[in-house]
Amino acid sequence: MKLPKQWLLAILPIIANVCIADSNSSHQILSSFRPPQVFRNTNLIQNINLEKSFVRTIVNVVIENTDGKPQDEYYIPFDGEAIGKVGGLEVRDKKDAGKPAFKSELVEYDTYSSTQFYRITLPTPLAPSASQTLSISYHVLSSLFPLPVSINQQDKQYLLYKFSAYFPSAYPTLKQRTKIKFSTTDIPDYTTSDSFPERQGSTFTYGPYEDIPAGASQDASVRYEFTKPIIHATLLERDIEVSHWGGNLATEERYWLTNKGAALANNFNRVTWASAQYYNPPTSAIKALNVPLKVGSLNPYFVDDIGNVSTSRFRSNIREANLELKPRYPVFGKWNYSFKIGWDASLRNFLRGTKGGDGGYILKVPFLEGPKMAEGMSYEKVELRIILPEGASNVKFETDVPIVAEESSLHRTFMDTLGRTTLKLTAMNLVDESRDEMIIVTYDYPFAIRFRKPVTIFIGALGVFVAAYAVSKLDVSIGKKKTA
Repeated sequence: MKLPKQWLLAILPIIANVCIADSNSSHQILSSFRPPQVFRNTNLIQNINLEKSFVRTIVNVVIENTDGKPQDEYYIPFDGEAIGKVGGLEVRDKKDAGKPAFKSELVEYDTYSSTQFYRITLPTPLAPSASQTLSISYHVLSSLFPLPVSINQQDKQYLLYKFSAYFPSAYPTLKQRTKIKFSTTDIPDYTTSDSFPERQGSTFTYGPYEDIPAGASQDASVRYEFTKPIIHATLLERDIEVSHWGGNLATEERYWLTNKGAALANNFNRVTWASAQYYNPPTSAIKALNVPLKVGSLNPYFVDDIGNVSTSRFRSNIREANLELKPRYPVFGKWNYSFKIGWDASLRNFLRGTKGGDGGYILKVPFLEGPKMAEGMSYEKVELRIILPEGASNVKFETDVPIVAEESSLHRTFMDTLGRTTLKLTAMNLVDESRDEMIIVTYDYPFAIRFRKPVTIFIGALGVFVAAYAVSKLDVSIGKKKTA
């Protein structure tokens, strides 16, 4: 039966609304997700550290189970725009910091929601009416903004940081305060509210606040002097190559570096820069990088896009090894600089065999090395490749650094047959504090496999000589030889 045109016009909007509602039903359900209200924060202190070029936050909170059953899942909310900048989140028992960190994972309940959650799993479910003190620590990258955005070459640099005076908790909080630590007392602008903040030297305190509902926030901001570079690596490619035959551990790091500080309002003046170096004033430019290496490191090199950079210095003795890098030019705000460095080290300082002598090995190396600066350094993306000897198998690894991707492949280089076993790991949002983190790699490398390359070289050389001998015996003349 054919429906009248007027009926079709009336029905189409209804059908469209039903289809849209059906297609977005999961979105509507997920965006209304709210963590079960089974906890409350009886006392919370949020400590924000702005002494470096990234934000470091430590939250000490006493949680109480308000449910009638034991609970072991605690949720931490983050703004949807900021979640991609958060790294190094770690939760421990404040009263027993020696225990391992609690399991934490990012749970994407809804990619369209303005709030995302980390789920913390307590090692032991918290009994009804029981309390536990948690220490929550994390850092946030790219959350400091220069204001003004451009300055003169010798001007002071000021940074703006926006935050919430209330810690954005998923649970109601009975009492809380927020403390902010600066590296300076030059803080010209900051938010004031209800006689807060209380100022003590270079520390601000907002609060105490009482009876804060779940999800509440109070916008605040501070602008403070920070005449130091904001060193940020958009990408670090780090290769560690293991050589059993040479007893060598070769490391190479490739950096794509940027300074996220204030841009220059005028053109760079080299004469002004050179004359200022006599009294070494504070500057927002990157003029040097200090790279501490393991004792015993040797053969360092420093290369950028142009070639070898001679403005570097390597100091090594029985107590330390330090590589001092000086870029070809001072890296001011919004300027970029890409380079690579590398060095060798004795393999015996990082590798040992497993008990039993069955061909198993344990490799323990730093996950991250690189520059160590007083103002700190952040890494948006780190790709670590551990290149093991050809024929290595049963590769496993363990590290406390959160890994977002892992891949096993073969790396082919000079005189390889099948290729060297390679483990590639990717991590996001790291800071130079991760220099203390190690990665342990175990693998099998039987004794007989070591002779694959020498045998290959011998067979290859023998084949060349046999082929040369065979060619020399060929008769390539056109006519027949005359006999006497």
